Amino acid sequence: MKKPGICAVITNRDEKALRGIEPLAELFEVRIDLIGEGWQDIARHLEKPWIACARSSVEGGRWERSEAERTEVLVKASELGCAMVDIEVETGELGKTLLQIKKRTKCLLSFHELKKTPPLNSLREIVKKQLEAGADVCKVITTAESLEDNLTTLKLITGFPKTRVVSFAMGPLGLVSRVLCPLVGGDFTYASIEEGRESAPGQITVRQLRKLYEMVPR
Repeated sequence: MKKPGICAVITNRDEKALRGIEPLAELFEVRIDLIGEGWQDIARHLEKPWIACARSSVEGGRWERSEAERTEVLVKASELGCAMVDIEVETGELGKTLLQIKKRTKCLLSFHELKKTPPLNSLREIVKKQLEAGADVCKVITTAESLEDNLTTLKLITGFPKTRVVSFAMGPLGLVSRVLCPLVGGDFTYASIEEGRESAPGQITVRQLRKLYEMVPR
């Protein structure tokens, strides 16, 4: 069993906190929409692979400028050397944007449901749509209204054994799927650098998550 992958989410420019957890994470997500000006300075000094993300407000982010500017900043991130760009599968003119991004890096196509967890069949169709659009990694995130919703997101991962998938449910009831995502075959899971720096509901810290994984026999 491979080591569970943790993606540490960078939401500000606190380099001291970042260096403290760097050995515990496999990769980083640079949340351009949350960091704002100066995100490039953080990204340039990362010693591990990083994902560039400027999350739209429609899917839970804080990007407030135009879509053209969002595309522009993600293309800049690919030029800066990110390992992957995260962009929503529902983005307008997605094909045009992917052509620019995939000249230099890989693309994670994402979907976020902020209120519920749709049926498994609906989630499967989303993954198929992501793959058809050219995703290198498919990310499907829902919101847990019950503990059973955890099982739905994890079944989505096991249903695509040859595809790189990240899937779990947000919120307090979704903690189980956050932890289990990489243990059932998911590409990685997300964690905050410190408490109070969460980028999504239900996110726990890198240290907490690594401690849990150390308890799992491999």
